[in-house]
Amino acid sequence: MKKKITTIVGARPQFIKTALLSRILRHSMREVLVHTGQHYDENMSKVFFDQLDIPRPDVDLDVGSGSHAVQTGLILERLEAVLVREKPDGVLLYGDTNSTLAGALAAVKLCIPTAHVEAGLRSYNKDMPEEINRIVADRCSDLLFCPTQTAVDNLKKEGMENGVHLTGDVMLDAAIHYGRESEQSSRILDALGLKPKQYLLCTVHRAENTDDISRLTSILEALSETDERIVFPTHPRTRAFMKTHGLSERIERANNVQLIDPVGYLDMVALEKQAKKILTDSGGVQKEAYFYRVPCITLRNETEWIETTEDGWNLVVGTDPRRILHAIRTFSPNTEPTRWFGDGNASERIAELIVKKF
Repeated sequence: MKKKITTIVGARPQFIKTALLSRILRHSMREVLVHTGQHYDENMSKVFFDQLDIPRPDVDLDVGSGSHAVQTGLILERLEAVLVREKPDGVLLYGDTNSTLAGALAAVKLCIPTAHVEAGLRSYNKDMPEEINRIVADRCSDLLFCPTQTAVDNLKKEGMENGVHLTGDVMLDAAIHYGRESEQSSRILDALGLKPKQYLLCTVHRAENTDDISRLTSILEALSETDERIVFPTHPRTRAFMKTHGLSERIERANNVQLIDPVGYLDMVALEKQAKKILTDSGGVQKEAYFYRVPCITLRNETEWIETTEDGWNLVVGTDPRRILHAIRTFSPNTEPTRWFGDGNASERIAELIVKKF
């Protein structure tokens, strides 16, 4: 009988990360895929399962939105019952979301061996909820799959060496695989009337920006003052906050900024690959920009992906409008990206290690 593993996902980045690895694991193990419902909007969830050919979740916890405490607590409560019922041989976690945190706590309390993909990332900013989530998940996990040597070194500094593996980044696997697919299937540039390398792409979703009127206003001020055409897929939380605080009208008056609903992964890849520059607070988009050799301007005060800044393809500017505008006008990398993130075969390595362990 095949060993059983329970994979826990709940947010858009996790759907991307699990797509290829889940497909490989199912050759050797029985996978029970649990969707926590942390991202539940169709454009943030269902479309990813459709486009990435991810098996339908076996369990949907349907937690929806809420504060960090409410969301994490609901996942923990509902997930515990699933793990008790399923009795998996292991639990697989991705990234640094509330779903990751709740999954790690539920598994470790039930003494179920746990594997963490994207272990060892650190921004060293504990005001970020994601930083706490990833630290706790690493401490609770038996297998720690690190995308870079920096992540391995971070864990070593914290006294964690057992079970640590440098595997490369599953996001690079996805970027290569779905990058080719997007070229064949996406028509998003035509639909939006865009020409390659003649627009900027912007994404803003982190609570430190979307829940802070000063920071979000500063970002929008910079976007509206540039002459560049900007495409801005708008996270539901960002759009709601903008509407509540009267920021929507201001950005809509800026003829250069095009607000659109969140798009599917293949369309997002197409927009990333053909952008002149990318502005974002997303860790995943920072990496994808790097993989596709698109200059990235990070709208945060720090990044856990320091490899992208060391190579000169990612500039961290915070939310000061003057710094953002200066980066839009002048930032132009002139180096070749280094292969920090592996060779595109991380999913195979991780699957092999999981099968061997469990």
